[in-house]
Amino acid sequence: MSFFSYKDVIEEGDLVLAFISRTDTKPITVTKGQILNTRFGHFKHEDMVGLKYGEQMEGAKGYGFIHLLHPTPELWTLSLPHRTQIVYTHDSAYIMQRLNVISGTRVIEAGTGSASFTHSFARTVGAAGRVFTYEFHEPRYIEAKKELEEHGLTTNTLITHRDVCEGGFEIANIPANFVSKNGGIDADMVFLDLPSPWTAITQLDSVMSKTSKVGVCCFSPCIEQVQKTVEALQEHGWINIELVEVSGRRWEARKDMIRDMGDVVKRLKDIQSRRGKGIETRKRGYLANGKRQLEEETDDSDSGVNKLPNTGKGFNPFGRGERVKEGDANYTWRNVTKVESEIKTHTSYLTFAIRLPC
Repeated sequence: MSFFSYKDVIEEGDLVLAFISRTDTKPITVTKGQILNTRFGHFKHEDMVGLKYGEQMEGAKGYGFIHLLHPTPELWTLSLPHRTQIVYTHDSAYIMQRLNVISGTRVIEAGTGSASFTHSFARTVGAAGRVFTYEFHEPRYIEAKKELEEHGLTTNTLITHRDVCEGGFEIANIPANFVSKNGGIDADMVFLDLPSPWTAITQLDSVMSKTSKVGVCCFSPCIEQVQKTVEALQEHGWINIELVEVSGRRWEARKDMIRDMGDVVKRLKDIQSRRGKGIETRKRGYLANGKRQLEEETDDSDSGVNKLPNTGKGFNPFGRGERVKEGDANYTWRNVTKVESEIKTHTSYLTFAIRLPC
């Protein structure tokens, strides 16, 4: 399975991202005999084979559904198994745009972690670029290396087990297809997601490009880390130092019914009418076999309005139990938006700087 290319039909062994809800996306490798269990039902892996990516799949018992999505770095960020806190898409997209990461860029990433950003880097730099990523924690390094191999990203991504703050960025016996035309790593862009990035800045001189401008971004959750990082950048000749914080929220767009005084009067009359009918119905009720039974009555008022069955969805403007479909032409609507009250992504300070060629 590759994050570089797309395919239409799901086959056994493919990576599929099962979109269950907006906040729940599960990565699965399609394996015969396996079952994905969710609160919406269970879904057999073997039934996924032959379906198209993006298709809706019905549960094995005929109710509930999920969507089968093709893996991308953005969707992988939402579904990957977290080994550390990760860089979310709103941060990673801004970083790559700000530092002009494009096809052919040579990137250093220190702090692989869960390899979320590594996937984005690898897809963006393409076959002509190279990503050199470093992880000091051995179990995380092993898991990240396995994922990169399974996802077909090792053609342009080289992961190294090392603490760059102590051992630096130089790689002995670097594969020939990763050596630049100027020799060595020759990085155009550096991303440091480390507890103490200021100690790694001193190690960068030997692996940066000497012929082009180099950009750096340090990802730090605490302002005290930022202060030490800025001091180290200034000391080692970096310029245009700037601090940025990106906050991400979801916006929901929908239609809201416009109501006037006539609707209010109609609603009050409807309540009074139903209250009166309810009292009369209770008076006519009688007890039989220890249970209260009521005469059934039908209410034909507002029969000309286009209504939907009471499914719990839609609008209920008159308190009648029936639901009016959003956007119904019989009513007047306006477009409104709603924003989440809380930011649900991990946020950090982004410290940017550039280094001009010597």
